[in-house]
Amino acid sequence: MTPSERFPVATCETLPGKRVVKFHGLARGNSIRSAPLSTDVVARMKNMVGGEIAEYTKILAECREEALDRMVEHARALGANAILGVRFTTSEVAPEAAELLAYGTAVTVEDVVG
Repeated sequence: MTPSERFPVATCETLPGKRVVKFHGLARGNSIRSAPLSTDVVARMKNMVGGEIAEYTKILAECREEALDRMVEHARALGANAILGVRFTTSEVAPEAAELLAYGTAVTVEDVVG
């Protein structure tokens, strides 16, 4: 089971049937990746003819999941049980290496009664 399973993570500011009872602050997680040389060579050749570069898509998907898992771990360490307002950003940190950052507001939510 990954850290984000059974832990609400949403881009919206509320969760249906829940109310925020405590704010814990910013939760964040990041991952920095570069493509292996073999993948990079194949991707560059595909770039010449156009279309999706599946090798990069796979690397970024893995990077995104790792950043999400780390964000959830950070929120749990803050005492939260959910993250709202989740956003992603990317940046190039070095030639051939990119960072993906996931961030949101760590909160405690509980069921709305009645």
